[in-house]
Amino acid sequence: MKKSIFLVFTLVGILYSCSSDDDAQPTPPVTAVNTVQLATDATFGSILTDANGMSLYFFSRDTKGVSECADGCKAAWPIFYTADLTLDEGLLASDFGVITRADGEKQNTYKGWPLYYFANDNAAGDTNGDKVGNNWYIAKPDYSLMYAEAQLIGKDAEGNPINFKSDYTEGDELTFYIVNGNTGRTLYTFQNDTKDTNNFTAADFSNDAVWPVFHIDIDKLPSILDASDFGTIDVFGRQQLTFKGWPLYYFGQDVERGDNFGINFPAPGVWPIANVDTPGAPE
Repeated sequence: MKKSIFLVFTLVGILYSCSSDDDAQPTPPVTAVNTVQLATDATFGSILTDANGMSLYFFSRDTKGVSECADGCKAAWPIFYTADLTLDEGLLASDFGVITRADGEKQNTYKGWPLYYFANDNAAGDTNGDKVGNNWYIAKPDYSLMYAEAQLIGKDAEGNPINFKSDYTEGDELTFYIVNGNTGRTLYTFQNDTKDTNNFTAADFSNDAVWPVFHIDIDKLPSILDASDFGTIDVFGRQQLTFKGWPLYYFGQDVERGDNFGINFPAPGVWPIANVDTPGAPE
């Protein structure tokens, strides 16, 4: 009997000892998942996703840093917003912002472009929304240029706004054009230039403030643009980017993001915007 009692206590002691050892095992650390991640896509390279790996997008019509996607559009392209923004390595907090939309909801932005999901992306890694309508593009961290779509607005002699169509006649119409990917600033060509030749800029750059030459090293482009259409020329010791042989410029009076006042200065169509329908520059 004494032996039986002793064995029972011994067994309980062993079980208690094992249980205590198990409880003392360290808990594996929980890896924090950032609310905006950098994913690698086989087609697009580095892209922005949410914490669950769902792809994010830019809308070409958001040229002024506010959302132009509402009502039925928002159902197809749900907005992305998180108050607790944490970022993967390689992303800068200074590139992100928050806007309050016309409907009162908040939305995150990246380099001034509001961020969206696509309703037809069903799983992490889907990129079905890219190039839909030629105005939705996968959100990448490193676009050199972006493809915008907006109303062209010039000014009359008194400085009042005038709407222009893509043929530079007065009227209402959305027009596609190329902008700087980082700043959203409109790019122009000059009708008197020839292939790979800047016929505007003075040798001393005394008129550069009016139409500054534009240059950026082309890296990543939205899928509608072809890298082979771009080149670089030398303009009195400075580099200038070309598109289909046309040298590219800013307009000095475009101050705010999304401005395109140069389209009728000094007359409509003298300084056209550039898009995929732009014919090649003449020899």
